[in-house]
Amino acid sequence: MGMKRGEYHDALEPLTHDLVSMARWVRATGARVVVVFEGRDTAGKGGAISAVRAKLNPRQCRTVALSKPTEAELTQWYFQRYVAHLPCAGEIVLFDRSWYNRAGVEKVMGYASAAQVTAFLEQVPVFEKLLVDDGILLFKYWLATDQDQQEARLRERLDDPLKRWKLSPIDLAAREKYDDYTAAREAMLAATHTPHAPWTLVDFNDQKRGRLTLIRDLLGRIPDTHEEPPGIDFPDLGREPAKESYGVLKPIADYPTD
Repeated sequence: MGMKRGEYHDALEPLTHDLVSMARWVRATGARVVVVFEGRDTAGKGGAISAVRAKLNPRQCRTVALSKPTEAELTQWYFQRYVAHLPCAGEIVLFDRSWYNRAGVEKVMGYASAAQVTAFLEQVPVFEKLLVDDGILLFKYWLATDQDQQEARLRERLDDPLKRWKLSPIDLAAREKYDDYTAAREAMLAATHTPHAPWTLVDFNDQKRGRLTLIRDLLGRIPDTHEEPPGIDFPDLGREPAKESYGVLKPIADYPTD
């Protein structure tokens, strides 16, 4: 049975405080943090990313979710467009899918040749070693989802007008290739699960529980991150607070309460 909403929010609140403290530590130390979120369609990558960054400064913590490459990008070194989004000192970057597209959707759907995929799997450990050796804190998560859960979530997207935008032709085509994606994932993990950049697999059949597990693991992998908020002098205003001035304009009526 899935985790209850109230139970989830009660468990998430202290983790959110820890994430905010972690972000202060990143800013204070000039650390550079990259978190890669990978998984099947509907695994819950977007929800997990939202849970991580909900209370963080969006100027410090940003999400990278790249669309398909442009004609120009197709002529570049494969990793080039991802390098442009790596963090500066004090920043946290969350990749909603990443360079691992080449080992997943591009391989399974035929967007990359066998030679391109082979070259990619050979180059990734070297590429990530360069990042880690330069001081980037790199964390890679695979959000694992069984096919029955994937089917239920695809159906939910189909039936809910507010979620229909999440349902793409590629999502529908991927339904028929669950086993192919499994084989691609296993080949990817075998080639890219390295001591310097290991993968962490998280059960996301229950998305709420999965988010909590992922956040706890992320906080546990980062060095001592407790950082007290800076002291701020907040003197009394010394007068009655002023009312907003609308000039010649009138504010719209309040939303009805009935």
